[in-house]
Amino acid sequence: MMLRNAAGRRAVATAATAVSLALALTACSGTTKDSKDTGTEKAAGSAKADPNAPLKKGLKIAFLPKQINNPYEKIVDEAGIAAAKEYGGTGKEVGPSDASASSQVSYINTLIQQRQDAILVAANDPNAVCGPLKQAMKKDIKVVAYDSDTAKDCRQLFINQASSEEIGRSLVQHLGEQLNYKGKVAILSATQNATNQNTWIEFMKEELKLPKYKGMELVKVAYGDDADQKSFQQTQGLMQAYPDLKGIISPTTVGIAAAARYLSDSSYKGKVVLNGLGTPNQMRKYVKDGTVEQFSLWNPEELGYLGSYAAAALASGQITGAEGEKFKAGKLGEYTIGKDGEVILGEPTVFDAKNIDEFNF
Repeated sequence: MMLRNAAGRRAVATAATAVSLALALTACSGTTKDSKDTGTEKAAGSAKADPNAPLKKGLKIAFLPKQINNPYEKIVDEAGIAAAKEYGGTGKEVGPSDASASSQVSYINTLIQQRQDAILVAANDPNAVCGPLKQAMKKDIKVVAYDSDTAKDCRQLFINQASSEEIGRSLVQHLGEQLNYKGKVAILSATQNATNQNTWIEFMKEELKLPKYKGMELVKVAYGDDADQKSFQQTQGLMQAYPDLKGIISPTTVGIAAAARYLSDSSYKGKVVLNGLGTPNQMRKYVKDGTVEQFSLWNPEELGYLGSYAAAALASGQITGAEGEKFKAGKLGEYTIGKDGEVILGEPTVFDAKNIDEFNF
């Protein structure tokens, strides 16, 4: 299901680029401000885009998620694989069962040997995957990061769900309103090295510095490693360590579902506010039983679909990854590449009891 129309997405993509991933990408890159051989300039080289070039038939693309068994990433990747069929290509999903920093490296090496036309990677670590990804680009295999970015000189494009600043700040804003801006709060994240998680958390911390949050205190950032049981245990540990905790933000679909499961069967149900990023199908029962009032997410199907078309546009020579280039993403319409090769899907949607049954993913 589409969350918003194509015109709305394009407007957001244009406006949000200016406030996108500058913070995280600067931290991830090992280059200096004086170096000119960085980012998409290096990836694109002297290649020139041909916006009128047709999408090539028979393209082979591979999705490499953080974890092969992550329900959210399964939705993203399956949508991207389905999109490949639309333009006459083939897609597949491969990946590790754990989300450790280096777990994706061997899969990238195998995809290079298989001579894929494009690799789409949701990085567990911004730098650990860089060596093999640079080797892939040297062999003219296009590299697109999605959901969680690599260092910017290790890929041509990054398909971002929404403005990272908007995601991080809005989660704090929603929780603040629910708590009347008072009380101790914690964050339940995925892995300590996840690029997207760390970027959002930095913006959360910046938002919490504003005067209206003076009555709120961030007491801990816990890590559940995007594993259901560990996230459940981390939630339990937070409540044992801080029995007066008033709110939890979990910007990970695995984490928020596990936290909701713990709270729903505890004495803290209705007393601790849980907010974050989740899918409607995972969170529906917790909204309906009163454990969770609201949560947010973009449409993961659209994220995979956009990533697939972006990879095809790169592999077909329509774009090189340079700022200002445009490409068409099937039924989603036209997108413009922003700074550092970033393409923004659009605004996240807030789900609650009033609208959650309208969505099925």
